[in-house]
Amino acid sequence: MHTPPLPATKDVVLIGGGHAHALVLLKWGMRPLPGGRLTLINPGPTAPYSGMLPGFVAGHYPREDLDIDLVKLARFVGARIILAAAEALDAQEQLVHVPGRAPIAYDLASLDVGITSEMPGLAGFGEHGVPAKPLGVFAQSWDAFRHGSGPANIAVIGGGIAGAELILAMTHALSRLGRLGQATLIDSGPVLGQASPEVRKRLKRAFSEHRISLVENTSVARLEPGVVHLANGRMVLSDFTSGAAGAHPHDWIAGTGLKLHQGFVEVDETLQSSCPGVFAVGDCAHLGFSPRPKAGVFAVRQAPILYHNLRALLTGDPLRRYKPQKDYLKLISLGSKEALGDRFGQQFAGALVWRWKDRIDQNFMEQFHQLPKMEPAELPVEHTHDLPAALGTKPMCGGCGAKAGRGALRAALARLAPPQRSDVTPLPGDDAALLQTGGVRQVISTDHLRASVLDPDMMARIAATHALGDIWAMGAAPQVATANLILPRLSPALQQRTLTEIMAAASEVIQAAGADIVGGHTSIGDELSIGFTVTGLCETAPITLAGAVAGDVLILTKPIGSGVIMAAEMAGEARGVWVAAALRQMCQPQAEASRILSKAHAMTDVTGFGLAGHLLGLCEASGVAAQVDLAAVPLMQGAADLSASGLRSSLFEENRAICPTLGSSATLDLLFDPQTAGGLLAAVSPDMAEDLLLQLHAAGYPAARIGVLTAGTPEIKIT
Repeated sequence: MHTPPLPATKDVVLIGGGHAHALVLLKWGMRPLPGGRLTLINPGPTAPYSGMLPGFVAGHYPREDLDIDLVKLARFVGARIILAAAEALDAQEQLVHVPGRAPIAYDLASLDVGITSEMPGLAGFGEHGVPAKPLGVFAQSWDAFRHGSGPANIAVIGGGIAGAELILAMTHALSRLGRLGQATLIDSGPVLGQASPEVRKRLKRAFSEHRISLVENTSVARLEPGVVHLANGRMVLSDFTSGAAGAHPHDWIAGTGLKLHQGFVEVDETLQSSCPGVFAVGDCAHLGFSPRPKAGVFAVRQAPILYHNLRALLTGDPLRRYKPQKDYLKLISLGSKEALGDRFGQQFAGALVWRWKDRIDQNFMEQFHQLPKMEPAELPVEHTHDLPAALGTKPMCGGCGAKAGRGALRAALARLAPPQRSDVTPLPGDDAALLQTGGVRQVISTDHLRASVLDPDMMARIAATHALGDIWAMGAAPQVATANLILPRLSPALQQRTLTEIMAAASEVIQAAGADIVGGHTSIGDELSIGFTVTGLCETAPITLAGAVAGDVLILTKPIGSGVIMAAEMAGEARGVWVAAALRQMCQPQAEASRILSKAHAMTDVTGFGLAGHLLGLCEASGVAAQVDLAAVPLMQGAADLSASGLRSSLFEENRAICPTLGSSATLDLLFDPQTAGGLLAAVSPDMAEDLLLQLHAAGYPAARIGVLTAGTPEIKIT
């Protein structure tokens, strides 16, 4: 008997990808709670681990070793991830506000958004300074700076332990590169004023060894390019100035209505805020029952308590109390591969201490780098002999990777009777049909996608952009759309939340294209699926597949590779930055590209059958051949790497059968990669090609000239 998936009934929203939330997700993935739907909101696809930041700055670790890949982690957990920064939390309405989308409703929420070292009150810091936190922004800026050339002066504002580690690491890195000029640590009070005398003595010795100048008891007046102006009139040369002066809460937290302490969310022993449904952990929280300094070790120790208490509120179990340790091991990097340890007033330093710290940090990160593989469901003992072959060895893709193959589709459509109405114009091979309505030319098309991402808002944007592609490919102006939605099993409350997000996102995309949603249909199934039927109006004759001529230049408006990237994402193999970039490109509308290419001889959108399949369709309809310059075909970030590793979409083999003589290579195989919301492929007159490319680039499209059409039997050749 088929057992349908259990419905989700409660929304748990984690705001911020800090250490505690990352550990909660990991624990949840190991032991999911049926009925609980998890959402993670974070500005980017990765979260840097603070413990390894000094080692990265010093050059001991590559950039990728610093990051927890939240996209991979969310896929492992089965949580949706929203790549945006929260800007408000309404505890009364239980909503999280994120720019550019409908509010996200929650039953339970937790904040782990860290702190910032921004200095809005310091003149020139916003333009010429780099806050040490958020860590991701700092790491990106430092990575770019240290790979520059010529002598470099550096300065850090803030002489606490964090500032000390930072200036030592920066100095070490630039010294190894032969670029160090002047290094300065600046504090409005005594440098390391909060540290013990022994720690202060050891770190000041390290400053001396690295030739770092100290400016104490002097405030900064303003920053200008290459110069830090001090309040006493002195000027400090600095080409890279970072701020590490204290911990500042994010401004939007002040508007949450939660009880705060100096801007930080005050929590009790259960890590709950003044609103029991909202937790806070890490640096953004203030332990009202037992105040502690801002340190990552507390966030790590809070994770098991937060994990237990979130589940307990959903299951009705008792809550647990968090008991912070009175003292903790402090391991302070000294720039080179040496570290200073401090606990219970005892200090120990040297290379051995750095190796100890390195092993602790590597062990912490290893649990995120080596996520357990999701095992496929076991088949029943008794089954048809060809069932394993039909299932294949990989999970079924979403998006256009879940389409039926070109061969099966053509065979089925070949049995259809020809149109019987005089107001329907057959367009063999085109995805849209041409209708004559009261003397007006109207095109109509439909498309439907199995979800490839767990975020309904993002999936709705992709599906709407994808459905509009057929209208744009014919040079038509979108008119109206109807929605066809299949929702997974959800409680009534979660149904409403999900529908609200989908329709808000879809309406935004379709209205931006000049059309309106005028109706639709919903049903319940095993998984999320979103589709639209779209009509468009043609002021002139529609652009079809059949108008291309030999000599035409082929222009592609978007890179390819979404199929292999999303297949890899489902398998937990794609880097989060690749997935984030692919999602942005899939959401890019083609309205302006369609307008620019309105004089094309033939045009199609590149979707499920891949670039090769859609190009061959154009060649067959126009009676020409194509020569494709493989090196000129634009690829999505990471697509070539994933293809070279052997990853393929589940529709790849069907697409590959379209052109069996083309051969195979990692790059060539991407021509058969099914695209979701792909770009427009246009055949244009050669004397217009360069001007059209310039217009497309000016409009923000990564368009490329990928080949030419030639006389001959319809086929594709690679040059």
